[in-house]
Amino acid sequence: MARVMVDTSAIYALLDRSDRRHGQAVATLHELNQRRMSVLLTNFIVAECHALLLNRLGPEIARDWLDEQCWPVERVTLEDEIKAKGILHTYYDKTFTYCDAVTFAVMDRLEIKHAFAFDQHFTQYGAELFCPE
Repeated sequence: MARVMVDTSAIYALLDRSDRRHGQAVATLHELNQRRMSVLLTNFIVAECHALLLNRLGPEIARDWLDEQCWPVERVTLEDEIKAKGILHTYYDKTFTYCDAVTFAVMDRLEIKHAFAFDQHFTQYGAELFCPE
């Protein structure tokens, strides 16, 4: 079964109905479910999502999402973090965040080629987006 990494940008679009990509995010999630694709996120993405939701949508929504989040979470390893630093040095001309680079390292380790994301950094790294802009 093919796996898809879920990014903060997709989670936010799913939760914020005023987000311009909300409809596309909902449709993509439906498509992933129809195809029975396995989705997952990292513990770094969980932390990043909580912070974004807290700052943009408020503490109640952030807590509720954290409590109700049901997708599998892949824990980042020390090796992933070491590889992430290498990614940041290799792609010095890009504006990848450390969380982006760690996510890419996890995707490489798990051989995940697809991302449910609206962040073009994924395509810059070579992943295929389910939600291209």
